[in-house]
Amino acid sequence: MLEPLLGSINRERVLLFLYSRDEGYAREIARYFKTDLSQIQKQLERLEIGNIVFSKTSGKTRIYSLNPRYPFLNEVQALLEKVLLFYSSDERYTLTHPRKRPRRKGKP
Repeated sequence: MLEPLLGSINRERVLLFLYSRDEGYAREIARYFKTDLSQIQKQLERLEIGNIVFSKTSGKTRIYSLNPRYPFLNEVQALLEKVLLFYSSDERYTLTHPRKRPRRKGKP
């Protein structure tokens, strides 16, 4: 939806994921959207250079979040909120409510 404005569908996906879940790492984003990891990493790097996102290291994993000091953060968040309204309710739910706990053994 924002591809013409942002220049890349993967950049839109990264921003939407980070907005919805507050933080994430490259492989998690790539798995969720079923896309190539290198493309997600490239977009995260570009967004970090532009100070739109920042990263912190947790063990070997680099975790990204939207930069609260970015001057246009409120405008970007308002735009992403409108994009979420165009997603179906099922897609919106899976994007905003991540499953973090593992399943019980033996459960289908």
